[in-house]
Amino acid sequence: MNKSDLELMVGDQEQILWRGRPDFKCFLLESIFNSMLPVAVIWALVDSSMIGTIRMASAGAMSGGFGMAFLGFFLLHLMPVWLYVGGVLFSILKYKHTEFIITDKGVYISGGMFTYNYEMKPFTDLSHINIHRGIFDQMLGVGDVIMVCGHTTYNMDTRNGHSNHDHEGFKIYDIPEYQKVFSMLKKLQTDIYADTMYPNDMRPQDNHGYQTQYRGMDQNR
Repeated sequence: MNKSDLELMVGDQEQILWRGRPDFKCFLLESIFNSMLPVAVIWALVDSSMIGTIRMASAGAMSGGFGMAFLGFFLLHLMPVWLYVGGVLFSILKYKHTEFIITDKGVYISGGMFTYNYEMKPFTDLSHINIHRGIFDQMLGVGDVIMVCGHTTYNMDTRNGHSNHDHEGFKIYDIPEYQKVFSMLKKLQTDIYADTMYPNDMRPQDNHGYQTQYRGMDQNR
């Protein structure tokens, strides 16, 4: 089985603990019900009404050059509608390129439509881990795991029931195993932070590495 482009970014010394992709139904619904939908619907209704009125008023003059000019004008005037429809259709490309991988060192995420984005965050960069479930997430039994880096500010901006963290957060979204992924990330982030603050050599032998919890400074003396 050929490795994906995102998997090829994983280092030879890293162990993949989990990998997944968004739920397609939820991904598609969130692509359809976005902030452009009301604009596209209202624009289409207004233009449809105008087209009907003009055609009734000039029924005998809709052929030839006038008819072509009339059609061309409204095709151009409906541009917001075409942009919305194109965005929904092209979201399928974005879904195809979206993948999530968690290793014992950090989190890898890929995405994009025409240009591909590959990003990795080590656990030492993560300061907060949260779960967000929008309307469609709850309907379909999926959720988002939001990871916030220590050097960024976390802002919750919900649009149509879905959080937007394109710059402030790092997210694994629309996944059925959101609780499992949250627990895994929380444990890894906590254990690795403890190992950073309290190196292995300062610990008792039965509390060495990421497999167990740190037991406090008093027991290390």
